[in-house]
Amino acid sequence: MVKLSVIVPFFNVQPFVPDALRSLRANAREDFEFLLMDDGSTDRTPELLEEGAGSLPGARIIRRDHTGVAALRNAGIDAARGEYLTFMDGDDWLAPGYLPQLVAAMDALDVDFLRTDHVQCTGSSRNVIRAPHGRRNARIDPRSAILPADRPTLVDYPYSWAGAYHRRIVEQGLVHMPEHLRTAEDRPWIWRLHREARSCAVVGLLGVHYRRGVTTSLTQIGDERQLDFVRSFDQVIAELAGDPDEERFLPKAIRNYCAIIAHHLDNIDRFEPALARRLKALSAAALGRLPADLLAAALDSMDDERSARVRRLRGRTAARTGGGPGADGEADVRDNAAGGSAVA
Repeated sequence: MVKLSVIVPFFNVQPFVPDALRSLRANAREDFEFLLMDDGSTDRTPELLEEGAGSLPGARIIRRDHTGVAALRNAGIDAARGEYLTFMDGDDWLAPGYLPQLVAAMDALDVDFLRTDHVQCTGSSRNVIRAPHGRRNARIDPRSAILPADRPTLVDYPYSWAGAYHRRIVEQGLVHMPEHLRTAEDRPWIWRLHREARSCAVVGLLGVHYRRGVTTSLTQIGDERQLDFVRSFDQVIAELAGDPDEERFLPKAIRNYCAIIAHHLDNIDRFEPALARRLKALSAAALGRLPADLLAAALDSMDDERSARVRRLRGRTAARTGGGPGADGEADVRDNAAGGSAVA
């Protein structure tokens, strides 16, 4: 029986493929499988995967037309046979022996999913990023880790590769990602995981080395795909409708939404002028859809700089429409369910 399936998406990451495969070899075990998912790469990534897979026990290469990371991960989930699943990005790498430790933690804690710390790598610098939860190595209710609204919690740590997932929640559909989102697909994913799974835990494993600042990463690209954060958070809020704790969780979701808007406004120079205008328009419309009282509370709880940035955008919109702040706030944000990372 396959104990662990490791799903690794690759798209035009030729310089990093050797390191990624080398790190997987240092974690291989006879009951592990490695699903090397090529998303229609046009550089030498496919050839490097072919060359390297032969010396990686349990490796399977799965090729698809370019569909994006969410669809690629979902295809890997559907092909996986393991009792547990985890992810790694094709431009990252793992510390030797990390995956066996991850499996041991899942066995010991018997939870639906696990969250781990990780190492952020920017050039030659290394920074340890801790999963934002104080209680370690113990089973917890995932819903209890959503709040408080005004501090970073586990829903602000949406990295699919920083953890492991039990087959039972895979079969419930909780590990699959929304494919209609080209970026920020992990935000509805992490919220649903925490609302619907029954148990989780946080452990202090430092095995994932995440490369930051890679030019091919979607987080570094200033095109229209970045604007999907609006649809992403509209979906988060829409899916809270009817939740038993909707009133408690909604302030957290709205504060997260505002933090993401502030993050993109702070980095607006990476967008072409027309796209920057569209970013502002979509963000302003999103603010207008939010309940005015909860929006005001969210902005009051943020630091002055980010709060002022969002208030200025909101104020200009109110002046143009002739309404007061939040004049459009009565519109039901849940009507937008059809539709990058910032901290809370």
